[in-house]
Amino acid sequence: MSNVLRHQAEQQFAEELDQLAKADRRPRPENWQLSPWAVATYLLGGTLDNGFNVTAKYIGDKRLIEIAVATLATDRALLLYGLPGTAKSWVSEHISAAISRDSTLLIQGTAGTSEEQIRYGWNYALLLAQGPSRTALVPSPMMKAMENGKIARIEELTRIPSDVQDTLITVLSEKNLPIPELGIQAQAKRGFNIIASANNRDKGVNELSSALKRRFNTVILPLPESADAEVKIVHKRVTEMGQALQLPAEPPALKEIRRVVQIFRELREGKTADGKTKIKSPSGTLSTAEVISVINNGMALAGHFGDGRVQASDLASGLIGAVVKDPVQDSIVWKEYLEMVVKERNEWKDFYRASKEIDV
Repeated sequence: MSNVLRHQAEQQFAEELDQLAKADRRPRPENWQLSPWAVATYLLGGTLDNGFNVTAKYIGDKRLIEIAVATLATDRALLLYGLPGTAKSWVSEHISAAISRDSTLLIQGTAGTSEEQIRYGWNYALLLAQGPSRTALVPSPMMKAMENGKIARIEELTRIPSDVQDTLITVLSEKNLPIPELGIQAQAKRGFNIIASANNRDKGVNELSSALKRRFNTVILPLPESADAEVKIVHKRVTEMGQALQLPAEPPALKEIRRVVQIFRELREGKTADGKTKIKSPSGTLSTAEVISVINNGMALAGHFGDGRVQASDLASGLIGAVVKDPVQDSIVWKEYLEMVVKERNEWKDFYRASKEIDV
């Protein structure tokens, strides 16, 4: 068994990608490994003509995925936008894996991201010894994607300073990257495009200029519409991650997952599931990704310090940690929810007791 903590999508789902490539008879844009139809099938799941089952990587609106994939077949870049934890990075990685069979051409956006990280850098030992030359140049993931006709990914685009963001305008407009030190330019091959992600709840973000916005087609990835859909997503991801991390615990029963999902949804929406009681919402986003994190943490506790079965006490500490981001404001919100909602539900008494034992 491989000791790699996390395989890239194209490695983990290599068999599915191979089967899709064999069954795919539809037109493919140049340098795409699969047709747009097959890319969408890889993301959404389905059964091929030969009976092979492709697992769903994204559970949600089919049309959103189709729009995203179709965008990348044009000359416009794709911006995946939405709340934190709505699978933007997950979708970006899997689309890149399906189109280019390479999801590693990634630029992680931060407040410290520089132009060099988007354009290119230099091997300074060679630069001093030889002066500017092609061998001394260190291509960025963006430049590699352009030269090989692949998809480049940019995570958290709005975290990147505005003047650095605008480096992308020439790349997206002219499909080339000037290298003035050498008097040449790197030209994009067919198949090159960019998938960027950004969330609308991050503090300290840098708004995109109108010039840059025009060069992206924006697809908003929403939170799951129904509790059932969210439970399905969480159960699938928890099972997969539990196996990958080799957690010595059984995935929790659906009723435990549903209970955590219900708590998150009620706090997120500011009312109980039946709509009868209004409650305050905490400062955090309480995304589906955080539900998955809470349950994985509970599985680790149950496996390493319990009997392997996830109990309310295993989930309570992680859930409180996800809800209470602001120790003053969120603590009040959580305590009110605990007394007004959780305490009144007879089938939740174990969770109420476990939560009361944790001081917040």
